[in-house]
Amino acid sequence: MRPLHALLLIALLAVAGLAAPTFAQAQLYQAPGPNSPTTKEQVPLYVPQDDKVVGRVSIPDEKLAVLVQPEGREWREWRTHTLRLAIGGLAIGMTVVLAIFFLYRGTIRIHGGKAGRLVLRFNGLDRFAHWTTAGSFLTMALTGVILTFGRPLLIPLIGHQAFTPLAEYSKSIHNFVSVPFVVGLLMIVALWLRDNIPEKADWLWIKTAGGLFSKAGGHHPEAGRFNAGQKLVFWSIVLGGSGMAATGYLLMVPFAVTGIGGMQTIHVIHGLLAAALIAAVIGHIYIGTIGMEGAFDAMGSGDVDENWAMEHHRRWYQEQLRKGYVEVRQPAE
Repeated sequence: MRPLHALLLIALLAVAGLAAPTFAQAQLYQAPGPNSPTTKEQVPLYVPQDDKVVGRVSIPDEKLAVLVQPEGREWREWRTHTLRLAIGGLAIGMTVVLAIFFLYRGTIRIHGGKAGRLVLRFNGLDRFAHWTTAGSFLTMALTGVILTFGRPLLIPLIGHQAFTPLAEYSKSIHNFVSVPFVVGLLMIVALWLRDNIPEKADWLWIKTAGGLFSKAGGHHPEAGRFNAGQKLVFWSIVLGGSGMAATGYLLMVPFAVTGIGGMQTIHVIHGLLAAALIAAVIGHIYIGTIGMEGAFDAMGSGDVDENWAMEHHRRWYQEQLRKGYVEVRQPAE
């Protein structure tokens, strides 16, 4: 073969090789005809399913086949707007109500003044259970608020670089502190459940609002160890806290017991319980500090003034006297 012919043959083969992929691509993108043997065997890439767009995957985790989930947009709207309104609205609303009440009533004083004699109301174990629950709840509330309001409030103030580690640490602290919170819940249930069972005398306390609105003072219905208001706080913390812990742990192990829709519902419940408990705890903190004279001493030192015990928990104090459990002491100098 002459050299010229050989060169022409090589050129033709090269052109044919370059044209083959183009022809194959044209065949690939060509729409199949009605009589194509593959038409009836084609499988759609995705199908509508319960208002979702679900694809097909060959891996075991079928949740990854969900391409579009309209409920996700509703959850995101709730997460970024409704939840913030619920937490902020309830917390600010409770604070405003308490501020108005304080302007009207002021600090509720001991009507007969301090007797100068102390009575043990809560022992060390009681106070440990209370402060374990309270401290862990306040920590979770703070970190939860950071995670909820951080994007619209903190990022403009401190920037993304500072907020990123803050959010990461807040999430870790939020999860770990849930353990002492649950321990505290179990302790207060074991210690105080018997004294927080509702009784007929609680109805009188509720009808008179515990005498809280009486500026004359001293008009408090008789109560046992806990009055109706304290029982309401107890059951709110126990039931609400238990629900919050259960939903929180389910959020920590996503998809362990439910799918995407269930996880979104769990998050909604967790957020609403947190919003309600934050508002309730704000009220509890108020009445235990500036709202009532001598109230903080019960969980501070454990001792309360004898007149305070007689005025707010007369029946409990008299029962303790009859049983010989009361040891009246003079305050330390």
